[in-house]
Amino acid sequence: MKIFKFGGASVKDAASVKNVTQILQSEGTENTVVVISAMGKITNAFEEVIDAYYNKTDKLSEKLGIIEDFHKNLMNDLFDENDGIYKEIDILLGELSWFLARNTSQRYNYVYDQIICFGELLSTRIVSAYLSKSGVENNWFDVRNYIKTDSNYRDAKVDWDLTQNIISNKLDASKLNITQGFIAANDTENTTTLGREGSDYTAGIFAYCLDAENVTIWKDVPGVLNADPRVFTDTTLLEQISYEEAIEMAFYGASVIHPKTLQPLERKEIPLLVRSFVNPKETGTRVSKGTRLVPYIPCFIVKKDQILVSISALDFSFMVENNISYIFQKLHDYQLKVNLIQNSAISFSVCIDNKFNKFDAFYDELKTQFKIEVQKDVDLFTVRHFDDAAVSSIEVKGESLLTQVNKETIQIVLATN
Repeated sequence: MKIFKFGGASVKDAASVKNVTQILQSEGTENTVVVISAMGKITNAFEEVIDAYYNKTDKLSEKLGIIEDFHKNLMNDLFDENDGIYKEIDILLGELSWFLARNTSQRYNYVYDQIICFGELLSTRIVSAYLSKSGVENNWFDVRNYIKTDSNYRDAKVDWDLTQNIISNKLDASKLNITQGFIAANDTENTTTLGREGSDYTAGIFAYCLDAENVTIWKDVPGVLNADPRVFTDTTLLEQISYEEAIEMAFYGASVIHPKTLQPLERKEIPLLVRSFVNPKETGTRVSKGTRLVPYIPCFIVKKDQILVSISALDFSFMVENNISYIFQKLHDYQLKVNLIQNSAISFSVCIDNKFNKFDAFYDELKTQFKIEVQKDVDLFTVRHFDDAAVSSIEVKGESLLTQVNKETIQIVLATN
């Protein structure tokens, strides 16, 4: 049993869809579940639709038209004009229009999930249809009928017992199965999502429930590199990473592996392979039980557009446990992800990710009780297995605002503008 995951870059145009088909034909199509993301930058395009719809701007029709044109132009390069896929896509777009016309909910996260899911539904329908047209028999299914979650929209928690039961009893794993990443459904059949980049997690869920031999994430890089090639010019392929090391890297923000993906795989010791869809013959990176890191070198992780917040009591008293507990509760309430923590006797500093755009509300609530200093648009550099040369290479990139060091890891917050 194999689980493959193809991200947006791997299905960004007609040539890419053909390449995915060739990879599946080469790798074998029996006993395989293929998890596919929305095509190219379509998730971003759907977020613009959501913004236009939710904020009632006059751009909604234009934004919807961009999405429809993208998919149909891609389809024109893959299909004949009378192929049934055109009707299937029209039906999906009709369902989206129906939701936009009938929805009465004002809950942004709920609306987000009901709209964003169409990116994955469109991409998987197109890939499945092209596979069939190419003579590759496959079974398309709606993942929302298999992965069940709570109702925490945009970051839903999986109901593992129910999901395991459904997948075990409903899915014919002997076939080539095509399904969506990132999306799921709650007990009222409303769409939920597993968090941005959650398609990797979807692959991990299926691997766990099906006792898969391995999971392969197909990327546009040779595998897991020791640094982001978009930020660093000199990078090295990591051939082997232990689960523990990979979870550490994911925790600190390594973008190749989703933080939640590794946990179900580790529990059943299912290897995770990261391979290149550009050069599919290469072996890539293996994440599994075993050697911690091969080669053993410094690994760099960068999180941009962070907010550095320093909080202290208005009367300069100590920042004691009840203060810190209260602040953490508010960080949780406003869905602000903490990527670094440092505290002294009278202050408490955090570097946070404001992906849900709730920082201003957090700030407004806390400023009445604490003194708060804020620096936005900072970059957080994390170096695992650092040495002096690695630290020096970071410090020259900007003004160091805060440094945190432990035995294995150094984190440096920089103002780089």
